[in-house]
Amino acid sequence: MQDKFSGGVLFLDRSDINTDEIIPAKYLTENTKEALGPHLLEDLKLDGFYPGNNIKGKKIIITRENFGCGSSREHAPWALEVNSIRCVIASNFARIFKQNMFNCGLLAVELPKSAIDQLFSEFYGKSTYIETDFNQSLFKITANGKQREITFTISDFDRSLIEAGGWVEYADKNY
Repeated sequence: MQDKFSGGVLFLDRSDINTDEIIPAKYLTENTKEALGPHLLEDLKLDGFYPGNNIKGKKIIITRENFGCGSSREHAPWALEVNSIRCVIASNFARIFKQNMFNCGLLAVELPKSAIDQLFSEFYGKSTYIETDFNQSLFKITANGKQREITFTISDFDRSLIEAGGWVEYADKNY
């Protein structure tokens, strides 16, 4: 489980990134999660961001406020998942998007705005890696020899969803 939420970091320095920017609505007719993969964040307008170049090899997103706002589609977490992005860290999320992340077995972590600001200040623009100790609720963030540890919290129920692999697996196991 530890490696599932560890990896290279993609910094998205903007608030209010909506589900249409995560996966454009024109792809919602696709029949598989995999078909969504190449289109992740293709409509995101952010200076210096090029989806084809910036996403590759990243497993964690650090971003600002209100990530996943907009429609309640589950396709947005699916598009992250098929691109091996298993964790998003933000100061807050749109409520339904956040729950869809946990329902898919993905990790959505809210940190105080001051902590997000500090991560951008210290690590943005650098080749950054996060090692996640899920059991200890701890992120170890490193870049260019610099390291920082940050603890996080998620609810016991959301932790159970992740440990099961998502809502379907949780329900199969518990009902």
